Amino acid sequence: MPEPLLYAKDIHKSFGPVAALRGVTVAVGRGEVVGLLGDNGAGKSTLAKILVGLYRPDKGELYFEGRRVNFRSPRDARMHGIEIVYQDLALVEDLPIYRNLFLGREPRRALGMLDIEAMKREAEKLLREIGINIRRPDDIVRRLSGGERQAIAIARAVKFGAKLVILDEPTAALSVKETEFVLDYIGRLRDRGISVIFITHNIFHVYAVADRFVILEHGSKIADLEKRCVERPETIVDIIAQRLRPDQVGC
Repeated sequence: MPEPLLYAKDIHKSFGPVAALRGVTVAVGRGEVVGLLGDNGAGKSTLAKILVGLYRPDKGELYFEGRRVNFRSPRDARMHGIEIVYQDLALVEDLPIYRNLFLGREPRRALGMLDIEAMKREAEKLLREIGINIRRPDDIVRRLSGGERQAIAIARAVKFGAKLVILDEPTAALSVKETEFVLDYIGRLRDRGISVIFITHNIFHVYAVADRFVILEHGSKIADLEKRCVERPETIVDIIAQRLRPDQVGC
């Protein structure tokens, strides 16, 4: 592949005697959706937290846009253009959409006053881009559907210049219709050149949008497969369940 947007090389991380990651190497191309898969305890969340600066690796190297980086905090990662949307979304349910979109990054006018009108204008524009045409910036978040909340959380990450968005179980607990909405939005992010790491247990959801699949097992990478090499999602299920070896997948 051309020079990747993100390259994590030989990443190791232990917590006491427990090795969470054992020399994992992962690359993410520009405008690529990568499904990060594996059972509980495989190391998916640990790797994600290293990529956003929440954990520091014990060993290994991180490169972003071709330059070596050393993230000491999520703020460092965010300044480079890496955002993560956790499963709990970190939305304030009793605040309106426009306040949630700018939470912690509110534009201000003279004397430090919040620029409410500017936030509402931007929120209305973002809602149109997301495809939530029936909502207004003043709508309270608790009234939104699960899919709408997920899209708002992703849009907030992208709004401030994210080049790579890590999504932690973005379709968990969503209805079929809500899931389709979120998957469509992820596809549109890719079309805009924004890269996505999609962490999930639902192989069938990620299969619909991913360009590549990285499978972890007990802290090690056991497979890195392009979508064109995987004819059906059941193939990935069989690899994770150890009914099929990755080297048996032809391409």
